[in-house]
Amino acid sequence: MTAAGRPRPPSAVLAVDSGGSGLRVVLASDGRARSAPLTSGQPVRTGPGGIDAEHFLEQLVPMARTLMADAGISELAAAAVGAAGLFSLGDRLHAELPDGFARELGVRRLALACDVVTAYAGALDNRPGVVVAGGTGMIATGTDLRDWRRADGWGHLLGDCGGGAWIGRAGLDAAMRAFDGRRGGSAALLARAVETFGEPEGLPGRLYPRTDRPAVLASFAPSVAACASGAGGKEPDPVAADILRRAAAHIVDTTAAVAPAEGTFDVAFTGGLFKMGDPLLRPLTAELSERLPGARRTAADGDPLLGSVRIATGLAAGNLGLPVDARMLSVRTTPPDV
Repeated sequence: MTAAGRPRPPSAVLAVDSGGSGLRVVLASDGRARSAPLTSGQPVRTGPGGIDAEHFLEQLVPMARTLMADAGISELAAAAVGAAGLFSLGDRLHAELPDGFARELGVRRLALACDVVTAYAGALDNRPGVVVAGGTGMIATGTDLRDWRRADGWGHLLGDCGGGAWIGRAGLDAAMRAFDGRRGGSAALLARAVETFGEPEGLPGRLYPRTDRPAVLASFAPSVAACASGAGGKEPDPVAADILRRAAAHIVDTTAAVAPAEGTFDVAFTGGLFKMGDPLLRPLTAELSERLPGARRTAADGDPLLGSVRIATGLAAGNLGLPVDARMLSVRTTPPDV
């Protein structure tokens, strides 16, 4: 009870991360999870109308009710949903989730965020800066706390420059150049390509029909890093090293496109790409220092689920701290009669 004898308002919030492996759901208080998250293990369906809001709620509601019952909580102060694909496929979620949360869970304050926004909040909280997510692809999100900016993430045919698929393709290009006897080839990368994929003449037939071509290309990126570093007691390969220098330049191009225009700011590099180690990180650090002297490279605080926790906590407290945007981060308040 409060000092005036009224019931204390609910302090717990619900945080959701929706991605390719399914839903992760957690209750949080004071910006921290109260327990391990529950997971659905099944991604939300996507159809002609975008992400299926009904399927989303079918999975979420039982997990949320279980968490609330286990914690002895009957009310939630707010909720935040971070969803992959929300930017381009989220019309149904925007239209249907606020009423669904109010009807099924009694939640009337809901934040809907793109997964890049929850990744940002998990990494940097509400500080100005840039979060670069690098894996098979490449995308950067930045904010000066007034607006959101994002760059790349256009897929391996149109962009994702400097990402795993880009590096792997550049490495295979150098291998095939060596096989043909053209300039720019690398015997070291050709040897690695043969070990990985077999004889070069058969590579087009093994690669082009694949529906997972970006992942197959990205699988060769560690071989480029190994050749660049001289792994196995071999001489470092200059062609492989140059590929990673060019990748670093592309990554910094993308970082610069979304960086705050003034002052110092934090930059967090997240994702499996940056586990390649020094062959990529050395040129990346040098390029970042030269191009963006105001950037302070920092480790990410946490993952997108932590970002959802932080957004829900800020929404409940009335100090979200991040820019609200109709597509990137929106806040919906549902009236009591729903």
